[in-house]
Amino acid sequence: MSHQRKPEINFNYIYNYSYNPVYTNGVQGGFSPRGELVMHFYQERPALPKELTHEITPEGGIGALVESDPKNLNGSMVRFIETGVTMNFQTAAMIHAWLGEQLGQMQAIMKAQQEFMEGGAAEAAQEG
Repeated sequence: MSHQRKPEINFNYIYNYSYNPVYTNGVQGGFSPRGELVMHFYQERPALPKELTHEITPEGGIGALVESDPKNLNGSMVRFIETGVTMNFQTAAMIHAWLGEQLGQMQAIMKAQQEFMEGGAAEAAQEG
């Protein structure tokens, strides 16, 4: 009996010259009027001032901060949105499954690292 190969397809990945992965620490979004999932990925960081005013010291150096724009600079955070993604249900479900697999692998790696670190600490305690 001969073994027949199952049908195959080969995907070639083509990267745009401007391809540049970005870091995200959050997402905000919802559903479009067409029922597609819309996600806007952001990076949180402290706000940067538009303008700062400092005193000039008698020696001609930069002294104490007098004023900032915005006024509540120290109480401000920025959520910088660089990219967003829109997808249909089927794509969202596929990504959900893929992400679940990746998280499972990450957990296994983190557990192995923790066990290794705990084992190394136990060995050091036994030696000491």
